[in-house]
Amino acid sequence: MQGLRRHITRRRLVWLGLFGVTWALSQYSFQIYKALDARWIIRFPSRFQLNLDSAISGFLDWLVNTANFWLFTFRDLTRAIAWVIELPYQFLRNLLIEGFQSGLGQEAVQIAPSLSWIAVIALAVAIGHYARDWGLAALVGACFLYLAVFGQWHSAMITLASVLVAVPIGAAGGLALGILAYRSAWVERLLRPVLDLMQTVPVFAYLVPILILFGFGPVAALVATVIYAMPPMIRVTIMALKGVPEELLEAGRMMGATPRQMTWKVLVPAATPMLMVGVNQVIMLTLNMVIIASMIGAGGLGFDVLASLRKLDIGGGIEAGLAIVVMAIALDRASQAFAERRMTHRRHGSVLQRHPRSAIVLGVIVATFLLGQVIPAVQSYPDAWKISTGPFWSDAMAWINVNFFDTLEAIKTALLKAVLLPVKKFFAGIPWLWGILAAGVIAWRVAGWKMGIVAALMMGFIAASGLWGEAMVTLYLCGVSVFIAVLIGTPLGIWAAQRPGAGRIILGLMDTLQTLPSFVYLIPVVMLFRVGDFSAMIAVVLYALAPAVRYAAHGIREVPPHLLEAGRMAGCTPRQLLWRVKLPLAVPQLLLGLNQTIMLALSMLVITALVGTRDLGQEVYIALTKANAGQGIVAGLSVAFIAIIADRIVHALSDNQKRRLGL
Repeated sequence: MQGLRRHITRRRLVWLGLFGVTWALSQYSFQIYKALDARWIIRFPSRFQLNLDSAISGFLDWLVNTANFWLFTFRDLTRAIAWVIELPYQFLRNLLIEGFQSGLGQEAVQIAPSLSWIAVIALAVAIGHYARDWGLAALVGACFLYLAVFGQWHSAMITLASVLVAVPIGAAGGLALGILAYRSAWVERLLRPVLDLMQTVPVFAYLVPILILFGFGPVAALVATVIYAMPPMIRVTIMALKGVPEELLEAGRMMGATPRQMTWKVLVPAATPMLMVGVNQVIMLTLNMVIIASMIGAGGLGFDVLASLRKLDIGGGIEAGLAIVVMAIALDRASQAFAERRMTHRRHGSVLQRHPRSAIVLGVIVATFLLGQVIPAVQSYPDAWKISTGPFWSDAMAWINVNFFDTLEAIKTALLKAVLLPVKKFFAGIPWLWGILAAGVIAWRVAGWKMGIVAALMMGFIAASGLWGEAMVTLYLCGVSVFIAVLIGTPLGIWAAQRPGAGRIILGLMDTLQTLPSFVYLIPVVMLFRVGDFSAMIAVVLYALAPAVRYAAHGIREVPPHLLEAGRMAGCTPRQLLWRVKLPLAVPQLLLGLNQTIMLALSMLVITALVGTRDLGQEVYIALTKANAGQGIVAGLSVAFIAIIADRIVHALSDNQKRRLGL
């Protein structure tokens, strides 16, 4: 016992010593630099900096303008990909909103109108009923009716066309790569770091090369969306296939199934419910991408939110953002229902008896097409019937500003002086060489010597790229935001787990926060607090709060009942049961929630570059505005490396805690 105590004491001394040296260097590094006349202590020597940004930009320029693969050029390849993607996208736009035309320009003649708003709602209702029941059908139908009533129909249908193209490509591509990784261990090992980068590199970073390769327009936006939304499908596919019971696989082998038959007749059908969870993730990430993709020509609701943000139109931005939320709710609930749906026997009889929903929808399409020729309101929702909530939101924000300006300003000033500025000074003063060593030591002590070397190399890359100062600002903003999000989210999660009534409200609110597009958070925050680090921090906290709440609630609920009963038999009060039994056993889940909070905070920090932060996100955004692919990729990789280091350290902490608890 004494040996264990000495070991714990030594570990604490190591961490205290590391923090103490880091604090001292951060406070006095400038004085040390002045005394020794050694600028390299503060900034990585310019003559040794990597010039990867110019090399990457030059490579992309060569790829687009010079590369030749004998039979075709790289530009021919990108044009072919664009053509394949544009065909279904343009068809869906014509079907949903624009109608079908013959000819070009002023000579174009419409040969068929688009589906009427009534027909689209009827189709949505039929899908909801087919997926589950009339309750879901009513919810999905009400969501689409909301889009028409509140004047968001045109933009929503453009966004829906993008979703209907991006989701099948992302789901099919993710399924194919997941199957390949399941079949081949070396493919899985190769994909793992690629997926880590795809999920941690900020979206802005690869918008620039995609813009260069595919040009400005909806096709480039769709390519970016697929890249962003595909990784979860690959991971879920690998997990789902590995989770298929061995008995089913053995039965397939005994029946003489070939590898192809084993994949498509045993593995995929058995894993379908889990695979549909992956499809659901692809849908949600696609909708989360619509605003960012609008920066390179996607249009739709995303463009409306972005335009409102640029004009600081609080009402228009919230209206368009709520339309995305409503669409996300409809698609999310429908896809979840398909994941839970069980196969039913086919009905016998006529076509109408076998497919009653399809027959009804077809009848509605034909009826509205004919009636729409004489009654325009049947074809297009009348403007006179539309309702706008924009003035309400604008007036509400103005009222808050007028009545609570002094209070909000006092809160902002207090937090800036007491928290943000001291933490910023701490991180900004860390010398690059000591920062690299400290990152390596922390990773080594928590996750092993291999991760220690990787962490040091990744931080070395950031310093050698000349982005050390920006990286420290990123760490400061992310650290403060994550700390506040966990400080708020963990008690809320515990409350949600302890009180089912409150839990329904809290988790429902978290659902809303998770479906709101990231840009939407910026509009009210900027209106209330103006631009700067404080506004960025508030937006990041709101965006990253949900996983802290969810994982805390899940961890408390998943504590084994027999351990709770043992605590009660030992005479624990409810408070003691929470602090001495539930919370210690929930620590692994709390750490996983911390990990997800960090990931969301880093992804949101790139978005907050629009409100004046001076971190790596700002570097990525500047690269996008200048179409500088090299600068964007280097800054994006720097963000990704910070995310990977944090992810590995927190996962290692979670695994260590599980081993201590015997879980």
